[in-house]
Amino acid sequence: MHAPPGFTPAHALPPVIVPAAIAFAFRGERVLVGGGDALVIPNFGMLAAAGVGGTPHFLGWLDAAPCVAFNLADDAPEPAGMRYVGLRSLFFKVPDTLLSLAARAFQVVDWDRCHRYCGRCGTPTHDRTDERSKECPKCHLVAYPRIAPAMMALVTRGRELLLARAHRFAPGMYSALAGFVEPGESIEDCVRREVREEVGLEVGKLTYFDSQPWAFPHSLMIAYTAEYAGGDIRLDDVEIAEAHWFTPETMPPLPSSVSIARRLIDATVARLRGA
Repeated sequence: MHAPPGFTPAHALPPVIVPAAIAFAFRGERVLVGGGDALVIPNFGMLAAAGVGGTPHFLGWLDAAPCVAFNLADDAPEPAGMRYVGLRSLFFKVPDTLLSLAARAFQVVDWDRCHRYCGRCGTPTHDRTDERSKECPKCHLVAYPRIAPAMMALVTRGRELLLARAHRFAPGMYSALAGFVEPGESIEDCVRREVREEVGLEVGKLTYFDSQPWAFPHSLMIAYTAEYAGGDIRLDDVEIAEAHWFTPETMPPLPSSVSIARRLIDATVARLRGA
């Protein structure tokens, strides 16, 4: 879910929201869609006609189309012909461009919902005009949209890849290791710590692969391959249900191709097959 081609981010709301503006309207964690089984992201004109309104946040332009996110009331009704769905319901149902923008929109409206009051003194905050942030008028604490950096590591040992299954995964599905960065920790330090904590292995050379914003809930996934340097698999039973070495010929069920985990695994398998 990288920024889509043709998208120009911005934060300053235009004086007028035109009917053709692409509109992501959220009630809690669920976005309003139309179109029956073929999910459709509505435009602002459709929302206005249905009487849907809330706090607007400008996202930017997709080519010439403005993009707006709305924070709706928790009890906002479903307009006729529309319904609220979770973001994951959009996977493979809407173009990747709109999926990426929906994820961006969710993070903005969730930040707005969770920072209405100052976390230091409790005073109601207000939006700053020069950037996307909220400021406390009393103590001047500034709150930006929350982004949590997280590492992903695919450990390799010759032609083998280490894949693990977390307790929350669908039955039989495996993926690369992942974990959040702690305060004062570099991404590289996080990779080594998380691999050691989750499966008891030591890793050596790290190679950066790619990064991906991931709105579940507010992550920036930063992916690496990591060369095995020693140790035997020893699971953190709280986090990990199973972990095994696989070869390119014996791969288990893997995550959706929407995720950076799948791209990381597929690219590494292709490289090992060609080695």
